[in-house]
Amino acid sequence: MPSWPAPSLDQILCFSLYGASIAINRAYKPILDNLGITYPQYLVLMVLWECGEETIGGIAERLSLESSTITPLAKRLEQSGLVARHRNTADERQVLVALTPAGNDMQARTQCLGELLFEAAGLPADQLIELNRQVQAFRNSVNAFAAGKK
Repeated sequence: MPSWPAPSLDQILCFSLYGASIAINRAYKPILDNLGITYPQYLVLMVLWECGEETIGGIAERLSLESSTITPLAKRLEQSGLVARHRNTADERQVLVALTPAGNDMQARTQCLGELLFEAAGLPADQLIELNRQVQAFRNSVNAFAAGKK
């Protein structure tokens, strides 16, 4: 195996992606704080805005998280009046989560997050769309690789 010099931290893709995620969270935080939700809660709401009612397990799968991580998020969103939780009548083991009218209204109040990211990036929209497509393809490939290693 050839011997190459060790890469610097900024040359490692995983660190760049990690740092980008932190930067996005920092940019979003003041707006989300003003709305009374956290970034993970925002992601749960995003899933529900995409598909309507969903099980805790379905939300977890969509976000690549564990169900045990989603349950407290859904409980806090329910306490805030943004979602309602109930048992699935077809399968009592499943908890369904659905948006309330306030949860639906929150979608319009979060539209500025996408605009903020476009502004903060200082890149043309087509480049950001292509970057997102590339990152998604990379994520999918790494997930498939990791799944094959189990």
